[in-house]
Amino acid sequence: MTDFIPKEQRTTKKIKQYEVYRLNEVKLPKPSWLKVRIPANALKVKEVRELLADKGMHTVCQEANCPNLNECFNKKRATFLLMGQICTRRCPFCDVAHGKPLPLDPKEADHIVESIKRLGIKFVVLTSVDRDDLKDGGASHFVHCVKKIQTETDAKVEILIPDFRGRLERALEVLKEIKPNVLNHNIETVPRLYREVKPGGNYEHSLTLLKRWSEIYPDCPTKSGLMVGLGETDEEIIQVLKDLRANNVQMVTIGQYLAPSKYHHPVQRYVDPDTFKKYAQTAKELGFSSCASGALIRSSYGAAEQASEFNQLLNDGQNI
Repeated sequence: MTDFIPKEQRTTKKIKQYEVYRLNEVKLPKPSWLKVRIPANALKVKEVRELLADKGMHTVCQEANCPNLNECFNKKRATFLLMGQICTRRCPFCDVAHGKPLPLDPKEADHIVESIKRLGIKFVVLTSVDRDDLKDGGASHFVHCVKKIQTETDAKVEILIPDFRGRLERALEVLKEIKPNVLNHNIETVPRLYREVKPGGNYEHSLTLLKRWSEIYPDCPTKSGLMVGLGETDEEIIQVLKDLRANNVQMVTIGQYLAPSKYHHPVQRYVDPDTFKKYAQTAKELGFSSCASGALIRSSYGAAEQASEFNQLLNDGQNI
C-alpha cells in the first residue's frame, strides 16, 4: 500500500495557506533560454516510469516536478524518495505533498536494490521527505537502505538528507554506521528568506550539519544546493557560497526556482545564463571542487559527474 495523494488534493492542501502570495504578485514572462530538454528516447522514460510504479517507488523527480525528469529517466537515472511521499513540513516552494505520513515500508530497500539492478544504475541518489514524526528523523532508514545497496550492488551512493531538526545529534550518531560516496544537504536559500521560504528550517543549523559530517568523515565530500529567483540578491548568494566553504562544503549546485503552481511562492526573478556563469566562477575561486550552475540545474542533477570531478581532483593531489 502506498501513501499516494492525487495531484488535485496536493494542490488543494496548499491553497489556503499560500493564496496570499497571489495578492501582490506580478507575473513574470518566462525567458527564451528557459527550455526543458526533450528526451531522445521516450521508450526509456516510459520503462523507468513503469518500473517505479510497479514497485510502488517514489522519486523526487516526479514528486517535486523536476524539469529534468525526462532527460534523467532517458539516461536511466533517478533520485529515490525514501519514507513515502508525504512530508511533515509545508514549504511554500516545494510540490511534495504534506500531512501525516504512513509507517515506513520495511521492503523499501529491497525495491530500490531491484530497481538499481534492473535499470543498471551505477550512481544512485537517495533523498527523503522530512519525517519529524520519527525519533531519529529517518536516519536509521537511510542507513538500512545504504547498507543494502552497498552490500548487494556496485552502485555508488549519494545521500541527500533533511536537516533532522531537533534530532541532529541522534541522527549523526546513527549515520556514522555508513559511509556514502557523497553527503548532500540543501541550504536552499539565503538566511534572510528562511522564515518566508523554508519555515521550520534554520540556516545556521544546516551549516552545522554539513560541518559536523565533514568532521566525522573528512574524506567523504559534502555538497549543498541553492535556488535563485525567490527574492534574494546576487550578493546574498555569494555570501552563502562563502558560508558553505567556511563549513568545508566541497560541491554546490545552483538552479532557477520555478513555482510548481499558482499556489506556491511566486518567482521573483529569472536569472540569466551569464549570471549563472558568474556564480560558478565565484564558486571555483572560493575553492569548491565543482559548481553546477544553470537555470535547470537541480540538487541531484549531474551528481555522478560532480562526484567524479571531486575524485579526480583528489587523485591529482589537490586539497579541497
